[in-house]
Amino acid sequence: MNLSALRRGLGNSLVQAVLVVVGLLWLTPLAGLFVSSLRSAQDTATGGWWTAISSPGRLSFDNYTSLLGNAGMTRAFWNTVLISVPTTVLVVVIAALAGYAFAWLEFPGRDALFLLVVALLVVPVQIGLLPVAKLFGQLGLFGTIPGVVLFHVSYGLPFAIFLLRNYFAEIPREMLEAARMDGGNEWRIFTRLVLPVGRPALASLAIFQFLWVWNDMLVALLFADSSSQPLTVELQSQIRQFGSNIDVLAPGAFLSLIVPVAVFFAFQRHFVQGVMAGSVK
Repeated sequence: MNLSALRRGLGNSLVQAVLVVVGLLWLTPLAGLFVSSLRSAQDTATGGWWTAISSPGRLSFDNYTSLLGNAGMTRAFWNTVLISVPTTVLVVVIAALAGYAFAWLEFPGRDALFLLVVALLVVPVQIGLLPVAKLFGQLGLFGTIPGVVLFHVSYGLPFAIFLLRNYFAEIPREMLEAARMDGGNEWRIFTRLVLPVGRPALASLAIFQFLWVWNDMLVALLFADSSSQPLTVELQSQIRQFGSNIDVLAPGAFLSLIVPVAVFFAFQRHFVQGVMAGSVK
């Protein structure tokens, strides 16, 4: 083995070691929260989660049984699912249709309308909270899950359309022209050609949108009432009683954290493909 090969091997080993250390540090809070969710309230009050290493026999899933018996937490979890999943699906579907239209369809005012979409990217969410809340109150949507979903969809679409339009615009024109010459209409081209090619971008957008909505508390705190509030708002209200409900708070917080982590790892292959594709275009 020559000297250059040895240096490359040492360099790769060093990079891998650093990545392993970074990964362990990143997972440490998640592991600590999981261990805390398995400890009793008395054990949590007397020491940190790392003390459970010396007595693993004291860990149990009793806290998760208490969590399932807590009506507020279980309702908030399903509310979060009912908000996050429809929002993600609607944003991805509508943005994919609009992105294809802006990229490859000719219609009057296309460029001006796309500039308007880009301009909406700079509008902060906080500016629209009160006006939209007043409008939703008049429409009967305030304090409901559809109202929260509609707000997230409307504010998520500008970035989603901008992202997918730019990605779809990089598809070779010759590919689309060949599909048209073979008799394919626009809908067939969109579903059979554009969507499969744009799968990495669609997966990346779905991950970002899902994580943002799942972890949101500002919009839910204002637009959701007690019967439609998601997990983030319920956890925030449970923290006020931290001393008496740690057995519910810890597993609830872990549940709130593990779902987006699982979604990310499930779609990470498509996410990496989307990032790499965007870096070379």
